[in-house]
Amino acid sequence: MSAKGSKPWASALVDAAPTPYWTDRPERPTPTDPLTTAADADLAVIGGGYSGLWTALLAKERNPGIDVALVESGLCGHAASGRNGGFCSASLTHGLSNGIERFPDEIDELERLGRSNLDDIEKAILHYGIDCDFERTGEMEVATAPHELAWLRESHDAAESLGYRTELLDTGQVRGMVHSPTYLGGWWDRDGVAMLDPARLAWGLRRACLDSGVRIFEGTPVQRISRSTGGTLTLHTPHGEVCAPRVALCTSAFAGPLPKVSRHVVPVYDYALMTEPLTAEQLDSIGWGARMGLADASYRFHYYRLTSDNRILFGGYDAIYHFGNRIAPTLEYNEATFETLAQHFFQTFPQLDGLRFTHRWGGVIDTCGRFCAFFGSAHKGRLVYAAGYTGLGVGATRFGAEVMLDRLWGLDTERTRLRLVRSRPLPLPPEPLRSAGIHLTRWSLARADAHQGRRNLWLKTLDYTGLGFDS
Repeated sequence: MSAKGSKPWASALVDAAPTPYWTDRPERPTPTDPLTTAADADLAVIGGGYSGLWTALLAKERNPGIDVALVESGLCGHAASGRNGGFCSASLTHGLSNGIERFPDEIDELERLGRSNLDDIEKAILHYGIDCDFERTGEMEVATAPHELAWLRESHDAAESLGYRTELLDTGQVRGMVHSPTYLGGWWDRDGVAMLDPARLAWGLRRACLDSGVRIFEGTPVQRISRSTGGTLTLHTPHGEVCAPRVALCTSAFAGPLPKVSRHVVPVYDYALMTEPLTAEQLDSIGWGARMGLADASYRFHYYRLTSDNRILFGGYDAIYHFGNRIAPTLEYNEATFETLAQHFFQTFPQLDGLRFTHRWGGVIDTCGRFCAFFGSAHKGRLVYAAGYTGLGVGATRFGAEVMLDRLWGLDTERTRLRLVRSRPLPLPPEPLRSAGIHLTRWSLARADAHQGRRNLWLKTLDYTGLGFDS
């Protein structure tokens, strides 16, 4: 028994390194030099996560002669883009049900564009030779409580009405595919999600940008933005500046140099564990031959998947907000959440008792009141931004990059005409109301999970106003 006695799962965490598994590898690239002079560019991109990398790369694809400069405060892919679960979803709306609820009149178009976007990501990975273990396995949502079975049926019926390859599984069928005693049913979207290695995707996009002629300056935070009388924008950094007539702001949950974005974005901390590689016998004990991504259907849900070397990533459940939109390295490690995840892991797969975790980590994601990306502009349209991807940015950021480029060049496209693109979620209230509302929402979601999914008055009020938060 472990030293903690009543928490035997805690022993599985003893040797887990407090760092993201994906970036804890020798192929991590060497940083480029920071900006130390004044530079000019046709397009400046702030942020080197998926959003910024796709924007820079697609700009070069559209016009190979354009001069693109990308500035990143750390190393490209060091934040959410390099430490997420690696679920690359076709959905642009944080799932089909959220899209139907918020954008019913254009859901068919959004779904078509989202599926096309996922196809284009796969093509880009092949074209640029990005070795990121891309597997188009789909994702299965599982019910672990009886009331969730109706939710799976609704999702299956909606997907079937759009002509998707979708399967609704009963208890015996779902447990036959993945051997967990907690499963009561499942819904498998066969084509709408791919599994991949998130850090290697970010590093591969970074290399593709450099090979295409994008100038990348890492270790270069943007402190402020000014505009000249002629309209050119200047990005001021600690030791240099970039002047450009067009700027794409891609800072995700981080505040960046445009404070008004923070009125709509809530940085929440998400956490994950990674196991050691499973033996052949351990793999056989859980099945999972189709290797699809998995997530449970509860409000405070878990997501989990197999890696190429047969480890299991297990994350989610807690989505923790800190007063004042606080972001700090110390908040990336939450031992109570790690222990909770470990306990839930062994409840899901009790046959893996004795398996150990090699890595544990956390970090911020950018969520907003409608759970999916929103877009905006500043400086008379010379700067555009996208934010609020709420955990589905692995795929949707490429679409967002296309939108930002369309808007920077004043193009009228089917993307820019979408209400998804033209509208924004309601701003969140200032502190202390923001923190109080978020914590009340988390409590209400946990209560709903414990009471057959029944939403209390607070959650119903959020539904009515178009605000809300999910785990």
